[in-house]
Amino acid sequence: MNIKIVCVGKLKEKYFKDGIAEYQKRLSRFAKVKIVEVPDERAPERLSVAQVAQVKATEGKRILAKLADKDYVFVLAINGKERPSETFAHEISELATYGHSDLSFVIGGSLGTSPEVDQRADSLLSFGQLTLPHQLMRLVLIEQIYRAFMINSGSPYHK
Repeated sequence: MNIKIVCVGKLKEKYFKDGIAEYQKRLSRFAKVKIVEVPDERAPERLSVAQVAQVKATEGKRILAKLADKDYVFVLAINGKERPSETFAHEISELATYGHSDLSFVIGGSLGTSPEVDQRADSLLSFGQLTLPHQLMRLVLIEQIYRAFMINSGSPYHK
């Protein structure tokens, strides 16, 4: 299985890099994991509605350029569907069983994702209503992907 995590912005803190690298290493026995960073759009602190839409559109084009037609795409979104870890694991297993060997996960910029990115999604995935820093979300996401594979392999890790 091939897993791609498309993120807006660069990872800065070493402890996040180290944590993500650890989960990438652990996941390597199950899947090939690639993290793709696209540049975030510089914007002033306070934006008009039109400026917000423009930033999302620009970042959205960068995200969409990194997704292949064959990819099954999960977009992380507050308004997405929440799932327990076991349900998420089952979903990944089902996707693999029915021919979806290329999964992409999208973490948008600080303003969210564009309507075009959301429309490209096969599934909107939510980790709840909390706002998390994007760098932390990368770590949480890759850990949950690892947890899903461990659940599917029958490992007690997830408990």
